[in-house]
Amino acid sequence: MSRLVPDDAPGFIRANTRLLPVPHAPEIRLHVADEATALWQKTEDELQAIGLPPPFWAFAWAGGQALARYLLDHPETVAGRRVLDFASGSGLAAIAAALAGAAAVEASDLDPFAIPAIRLNAEANGVAALITPVRADLIGSVPEAELILAADIFYERDLAGAVSDWLGGLHARGKTVLIGDPGRAYLPRERLEQVATYEVPVTRALEDAAVKRSHVWRFRD
Repeated sequence: MSRLVPDDAPGFIRANTRLLPVPHAPEIRLHVADEATALWQKTEDELQAIGLPPPFWAFAWAGGQALARYLLDHPETVAGRRVLDFASGSGLAAIAAALAGAAAVEASDLDPFAIPAIRLNAEANGVAALITPVRADLIGSVPEAELILAADIFYERDLAGAVSDWLGGLHARGKTVLIGDPGRAYLPRERLEQVATYEVPVTRALEDAAVKRSHVWRFRD
């Protein structure tokens, strides 16, 4: 575990979140925060640091919920396959993949709190043995996984461009790439086609809506 994380990161996460069903995928429970700003401040206070990333790992975002719902409803997409959940956050899509029958799931994220959060959430859903959390920058790599998942990642221009090119390259290599996204600003729509659409309940404070129309996307051939 990173030295940037408190010695008792699981305890910190449990103390500042609640284990609740995911609104659009209630088969899954996650440790989620009631309010982003308060948890963000507590995280910075705990680490005595300023400028930490928002606690993306503490919420069930719209794209992740859509992707999780799709995997649970279409287990043939994932069954028996090795899966990478990129920028996993809470581990929502990774957990859905494991529940849908994946052979093994790697859940990557750069946030040091996301790694213990993914472990806790995987344990809460009985799939800890199938999910390996990894703190690493995988952009540019060629993972062994046959199925690549990415949700809610296209919110910042430079990151979106790098991720789009990387995922597009993996698709060209024959990997299956599925993206969960409600249509954020830098989603490369011209390179994608919709696979499924859902009306996803979300937190108004985060998404400025009570329900967000969210989609599962794949790259065009």
